[in-house]
Amino acid sequence: MQINFAHLRERATNGGEINFAVFEARANTNTDTARSDVLGNLTMRARQSGLRVDQSALAFSENGRIKFFGNKNLVDYLARGWTPRWTHTLSI
Repeated sequence: MQINFAHLRERATNGGEINFAVFEARANTNTDTARSDVLGNLTMRARQSGLRVDQSALAFSENGRIKFFGNKNLVDYLARGWTPRWTHTLSI
């Protein structure tokens, strides 16, 4: 199975840079535990492929809307109007 994701770098509030990944994936069950497990696994795989990932989140459709789950600061940033533009894929 192929998982689309975006690996991006943005300026942090402290003036540095943050590398983040947003994965187009959802958990088998809609629980925070299941979502955390999926996010942890995908983040680990992205890092193992050589990417620097400081923060990560899942992006999925729910009731016709894009929802995000993951690092609170990243989710807040994404919820302000980020539109998915996938830059990479992971094979799992």
